[in-house]
Amino acid sequence: MSKKGKSSASDAREQLICRNPKAERNFDVEERFEAGLVLTGSEVKSLRAKHADLEGAYASIENMELFLFHMHIGPYKQAGHFGHEEKRRRKLLMHKRELERLTGRIAMRGYALVPAKVYWKNGRAKVELVLGKGRKVHDQRETIKRELDLKEARAAMARRGSRHD
Repeated sequence: MSKKGKSSASDAREQLICRNPKAERNFDVEERFEAGLVLTGSEVKSLRAKHADLEGAYASIENMELFLFHMHIGPYKQAGHFGHEEKRRRKLLMHKRELERLTGRIAMRGYALVPAKVYWKNGRAKVELVLGKGRKVHDQRETIKRELDLKEARAAMARRGSRHD
């Protein structure tokens, strides 16, 4: 088989570790960025076992370096006493030009940089960061209601389609 036919090969090498559904619910997403994640050995093993959580995590730029705060990576049981701190500050890798552009955008009032998902891409841990403005409470309610209505409509269509079989 020729290599030209493998258009979805890059998708097959991308494996989701964890998601943060609140990132898109609580923020109006304007841009998405991909950043590399600097890890220790036991953190890599824990991520391979999908022991991670993005709840309450956020990214920040300090001295032209990007860091991820409060991301929980569970302990690796076989690590012994050479384990890692579960919620330590982790460095993110991004091109300098992207960082400069992000610094200007984050300085604007109301913008935040929130991790949306963590995944493996070609054997490397990546974080998808979302740049957005925080939503008001009533906007969040509308989004939740719209998602619920869409879910109910899909369920009704599925029920109706299964009756004709």
